[in-house]
Amino acid sequence: MKIVIQRVSKASVTINDEKVANIKTGLLVLLGIVTDDSQKDVDFLVRKTANLRIFNDENGVMNNSLKDCDGEVIVVSQFTLHAATKKGNRPSYIKAAKPEIAIPLYEKFVSTLEIELDKKVQTGEFGADMKVELLNDGPVTIIIDSKNKE
Repeated sequence: MKIVIQRVSKASVTINDEKVANIKTGLLVLLGIVTDDSQKDVDFLVRKTANLRIFNDENGVMNNSLKDCDGEVIVVSQFTLHAATKKGNRPSYIKAAKPEIAIPLYEKFVSTLEIELDKKVQTGEFGADMKVELLNDGPVTIIIDSKNKE
């Protein structure tokens, strides 16, 4: 499981000209799932997402977590995070989990994050053609792979 976390001043997701998610200060999380991901991957990435100290404290130092600043979250499924680009110029998405595996894990990630944060997490729609808009604050962008815990 792989996530791209972006600290945002604002973000939104639009599907078919309808805004389905909209936040101010917080995180936009892009979530990619592979076939062998499990609840263990969900738990690891949820803890990281909720507790990463990437928000400024009163001294302007990145010392606060999402929990500390009471920030909001949008989680968007993104199978392209697992694109293989080694051969040729057309990415292969063979590593990305099929919907029957990915959807339950995506939903589990969202519900587990809601429990961890004790608040509603906004989402896009799995498999939909989404327009994601964001104002990256910093910019701060962090990539975390649950299989490569660096």
